[in-house]
Amino acid sequence: MASSHPSPVASPPVAHPFGPRLFVGMLGVLVAAIMSGLNGRVAAVALVDVRAPLGAGSDDGSWITVIYAACELAAMPISGWLSVTFSFRRYHIAVVAVFSLLALLLPFIHSLPLLVFLRGAQGFFGGLLIPVLMAGALRFFPLPLRLYGLALYALTATFSPNLAVWLAAIWTDQLSIVSMLYLQVLPLAAFSMLAVAWGIPQDPVRLERWREVNVIGLLTGPAGLALVAIALGQGERLDWLDSGLIRSLLSAGIPMLTVFVCSEWFHPTPFMRFQLLYRRNLGLGFTIFFVMLIVMLSGSLLPMDYLLERWHFRPENLYVIGAILGLPQLVLGPMVSMLLYKQWVDARCVFALGLACIAISCLLGWRVTADWNAADFVAVQVLQALGQPMAVVSVLFLSTSVVQPMEGPFVSGIVNTLRALGTLGGSALVGHLLAVRAHFHGNVLLDRAMTGTADARHRIAGGEGAIEHGLAELAEFVNQQATVLGIADCYLILGALALLLIPLVLNLQYMQPPLLTPKTNRN
Repeated sequence: MASSHPSPVASPPVAHPFGPRLFVGMLGVLVAAIMSGLNGRVAAVALVDVRAPLGAGSDDGSWITVIYAACELAAMPISGWLSVTFSFRRYHIAVVAVFSLLALLLPFIHSLPLLVFLRGAQGFFGGLLIPVLMAGALRFFPLPLRLYGLALYALTATFSPNLAVWLAAIWTDQLSIVSMLYLQVLPLAAFSMLAVAWGIPQDPVRLERWREVNVIGLLTGPAGLALVAIALGQGERLDWLDSGLIRSLLSAGIPMLTVFVCSEWFHPTPFMRFQLLYRRNLGLGFTIFFVMLIVMLSGSLLPMDYLLERWHFRPENLYVIGAILGLPQLVLGPMVSMLLYKQWVDARCVFALGLACIAISCLLGWRVTADWNAADFVAVQVLQALGQPMAVVSVLFLSTSVVQPMEGPFVSGIVNTLRALGTLGGSALVGHLLAVRAHFHGNVLLDRAMTGTADARHRIAGGEGAIEHGLAELAEFVNQQATVLGIADCYLILGALALLLIPLVLNLQYMQPPLLTPKTNRN
């Protein structure tokens, strides 16, 4: 082990034989994690319908999703520690219960500040649910089945966000029941609590761990992550460092995170054991995973941005884009796991092939024009659907193969914090890149257009009214073309980034596929 600190956390967890009952319990943990991901994403997709009854504009309404994401991120570093302290089963059931109670309250809230506060609280409890899925998979799934547990975790990154578009379309455009954006989680929560209560064994509660808690880390880590997340979420809207609010958030959040990392490094019972990152497949693997999260936005953010900007699509028009990418993950994730169990398969090659599929998808997207519609993105999304599970499941296998079950809560906290931070940071980065490139192309097109317009003014019949109408049409055309060219540039940059990751992937340590049965061992 990378750390030699003796602590109660390092004691091995009680072993439980894996069977149908434990599988049902872990299925409940999976459903809760998917429920949490859907809850945040559905409201973001249908934000117009959420803020409209409150009379909130786009600027004020943006806080609904930003605060949710920030509080979700803030909870992730401490979730594994809390699950050990209060026992996995009791902790999970209690968190799901509070999450569900908040969902019941939200449809009756008609005040924007109160809605933002309650959504933040729900985001915090949702953030507590996601890390325990990986911790549970590493602890409860035996080695011959662990890859399938990791495939279940991968669904939270590849399946949930894309299913959310379809659900948002159902509740807002087809049924016109906006309250279901909040209440949709209740059946999933009920199943999760019943499955966990029946299937997950009861560990002893270890409240004595509070005497050794890293108080400095508890105060600085979640707060610092929340402040940085808010800055990332609102940065593009407020013009980044030109905004006093963004400067204040970063000036407070970054020092807090620095203190958090230092305190965690030297504390005997940390929330996240950063010394584990000395292991090549964890340190390098998680770095690749963080960058890959940005690359994977090419499969969700870019096509939806295009269709929203170019054709003003509603969720009911967008769900096909998400379905092509999301639904196959239910089959492809387990299939990739089966492939990685083959003794002749090198997970690094599967990982590299997945990144190559994503890169080719981006190169196809680079050819986007103003005439494209949803059907033109089918080939782009199919390649993303193939590449993402190969990349995500492979990186999880390569990284967690050097992790012992007792280290699961530490690793789960790290990977989930990186995942949430990578998604937020990637969205901010891609959004800023898109704005910069669209502005650049807009200036170039305007320069060329205005040269022609100056000569055409004398030939326009109908006086000043016709000239003004022509200029308005020109401005709309230039804005449209600049956005399309900016999206094409983003596709090209993300595709190149995917290709640049491949040499790093091949530099990861080779891991022998786990043996399904002793008879398969021929070495």
